[in-house]
Amino acid sequence: MSITRDEDVLGGEPRIEGTRVGVRHIAARVIDGGQSPAYVADQLDLSLAVVYESLSYYYEHIDEMREFERENSDAFERVRESSLKPKEPVQ
Repeated sequence: MSITRDEDVLGGEPRIEGTRVGVRHIAARVIDGGQSPAYVADQLDLSLAVVYESLSYYYEHIDEMREFERENSDAFERVRESSLKPKEPVQ
């Protein structure tokens, strides 16, 4: 299996071993982005088998993947809320 996890890489999210390409990244491009697995493999310089393995892992661990998506979304929202906001226009 070429899917691995390491807390020091991508925050522990499942990824393709030897890369920083996450399983969710592959799934997003194929499922949400409508890209073919062959196109994704070509663009990311991966084997087609690894792309399908990533998709298989995604679907076999769908609850875990959705939890990572929620955590990512929540973290993004916290950063957005705490970021500097433009000054209000002077009237």
